[in-house]
Formats: sequence, C-alpha cells, structure tokens
Amino acid sequence: MLLTIDVGNSHTVLGLFDGEEIVEHWRISTDARRTADELAVLLQGLMGMHPLLGMELGDGIEGIAICSTVPAVLHELREVTRRYYGDVPAILVEPGVKTGVPVLTDNPKEVGADRIINSVAAVELYGGPAIVVDLGTATTFDAVSARGEYTGGVIAPGIEISVEALGVRGAQLRKIELARPRSVIGKNTVEAMQSGIVYGFAGQIDGVVRRMKKELAADPDDVTVIATGGLAPMVLGESSVIDEHEPWLTLIGLRLVYERNIARM
Repeated sequence: MLLTIDVGNSHTVLGLFDGEEIVEHWRISTDARRTADELAVLLQGLMGMHPLLGMELGDGIEGIAICSTVPAVLHELREVTRRYYGDVPAILVEPGVKTGVPVLTDNPKEVGADRIINSVAAVELYGGPAIVVDLGTATTFDAVSARGEYTGGVIAPGIEISVEALGVRGAQLRKIELARPRSVIGKNTVEAMQSGIVYGFAGQIDGVVRRMKKELAADPDDVTVIATGGLAPMVLGESSVIDEHEPWLTLIGLRLVYERNIARM
C-alpha cells in the first residue's frame, strides 16, 4: 500500500492507497514542534488500527509520498522515512521531483508543493484548462492551462483566519462555530458573522474564478473548477462556479507523482 502525507499549515492529511483506491484517511493537527520520533509514534498509532496493515511500524507500507508547506515538518518526516521506513521507497515533493506539470511562474521554486500536486491531479482527473480552489488555512486559486501547465494563481486569507481575526479585532465579537446560518440576514451576532463568512467567501470564490476564467481560456465555459480542502463543504452549496468537489485531490496528486518517480529510483 502507498502512504500519502499532505502537510498543511493547520492540518496534516494522510491517505492510504490500495492501487488507485483510497481505502483509509486521517486528519491530524500540524505541529512544527513534533520530532521525528513523535511523528513515528503517531503514525504507528493511526495505522496500527487498520485491518489491512500489521501492528509493527511499516508493515504493509510499500511506498510513501509526502508534500509539505511547513519546512520544519518536512525535515522531520524526512528523518521518519530514513529511520523507520528505511527499506520503503519514499518521494518527498520538492524542487527536482518530476511532476509532469510545467510551472510557468516567475520563480517556480516559491510555488507551494501542494499547489503543484493539486494541479497534477486536476490535469489527470479533469484535463485542462482548470482552476483548483483549495480552502484551507489560506484560500488558494490555481490555474492550469489547456496544455496542462501551471500558469499561476491567487492567494487569499482562509475562512478560519478570517473568523479568528474578527474575534481578535472586534471588541464585541467572538470566535464562532463555522456553520451555515438559517438565513442570509442574521437575526443575532453569531448568525450575522456566519452569514458573512459563508456567503462572503462564496461570493469571493465566484468573483475571483470568473475573472481567472477570462484570462485562462477564450471560452470561460471550457474551464473546469475543482474545489478541495477541509473547508470546501462550507461553500459548495453557495458557490455558482464550482463544477467538481474532490476532497482527496492532493492525496491523489501525491499518488500520481509517486508513480511517475518510483521508476527512476
């Protein structure tokens, strides 16, 4: 089986693939203070509960693919693969790793690995042109051309960041549950804030995507818009531009990159 690990700023998502099928997944908090030994214990605790894997660390794991937006965590995961999975082929996505997606930006090295990986999966699953909307710590919009090239994107503050900022900077406001309100016009402060978050971000997505479509393709209707990320379900029912929802887009991309690189090892 292939273990895929997507390290984001707030959460780390792990997926277990049996061939092309994802058979198990986990979501944990990202903590840059965790050491390689702590991460190994955490992995053993999670995977030791799965019936298709053995109790010993590494049993049943035939490959590992990792991408990370947190350099400190990537460093520790590199040590995990070396110390605890020494005999298992591992791909850590970083400059020099073959993805199959040309990056047409001013400085390709500054583009987050997860954004490239999302583009890999988008091209494979839906073809180009496409726009990937990833709702995580930040809300990112990534453009893929008809030829499967990563052409650039947009980065905006994420939903949770905005909620926290309201609670910190608003004297009479507080952190709220991220949930859809009863109506757009809130009847109390909590519902008013929920409405601003849900419908405000849906409107942001619609506006940004429409503008990106005009630059990406002669016919905007040719562009497929894919939503992913842990907070995507918050806006799926309110955005008018999202065509597809693929919660495991990054994990699928990691599987594809692993398959494209393993033959070279």
